[in-house]
Amino acid sequence: MENSEKTEVVLLACGSFNPITNMHLRLFELAKDYMNGTGKYEVIKGIISPVGDAYKKKGLISAHHRVIMAELATKNSKWLEVDTWESLQQDWIETATVLRHHQEKLEASSCDQQQDSPVLERPGRKRKWAEQRQDFSQKKSLEQTKTKGVPKVKLLCGADLLESFGVPNLWKGEDIAKIVGDYGLICITRAGNDAQKFIYESDVLWKHQNNIHLVNEWITNDISSTKIRRALRRGQSIRYLVPDLVQEYIEKHSLYSSESEERNVGVILAPLQRKTAEADT
Repeated sequence: MENSEKTEVVLLACGSFNPITNMHLRLFELAKDYMNGTGKYEVIKGIISPVGDAYKKKGLISAHHRVIMAELATKNSKWLEVDTWESLQQDWIETATVLRHHQEKLEASSCDQQQDSPVLERPGRKRKWAEQRQDFSQKKSLEQTKTKGVPKVKLLCGADLLESFGVPNLWKGEDIAKIVGDYGLICITRAGNDAQKFIYESDVLWKHQNNIHLVNEWITNDISSTKIRRALRRGQSIRYLVPDLVQEYIEKHSLYSSESEERNVGVILAPLQRKTAEADT
């Protein structure tokens, strides 16, 4: 299949990145290899979107530091980038809204590029003809913006996020439907994981199963942000578990401690707060 016939894909990973680890970066590589390997897609970019402070997760340090660490981790990458839009929002933003933001951003960019293309006026023809042709061209480009020419944003995640769809009150049903139906999910799983069974047992996930890509992680890696923070509290080395620049930044700013781990203790997670507020109205 020629590149022109492939659907361009932008991988979007939302999360705490508290801190970002080598495993987070590996998720992107695994997803890229898988999607490109299907012959139907071409991954052109990966976006890391750290959640804002309003998420109120236990032990969540300032988004300012988490964004900088993510930028340091992707400093030498040719295709990964960090986006700060979500982290800068005053209130917590649903993942479905973040996906929509990035898809609309791609559509606007594609539209601008098409409108910026000059329409040459043929010699001997009236300017009015050229203007009408340009108007038609612009209208046509707007109609095509949401079709083949615009890259598709898909959510990249681990099996834990997929299974969190089943946690009561954590996700809105309509948001799950939007994520898997309108955008799509690329889920990194491990051998023996029950991701396929979880999809089978969920009506909404089963309905959109063709838009959910399960990618096996054959070279398993148990690195997690939680384990990184625990090792730091124990005074243990985290070298080779996170990028060197991230390790240096953590040490320079003494980011993780027993005190930081107690941040937001007793505070209800933002999605659950919103669900409770909606139930009271």
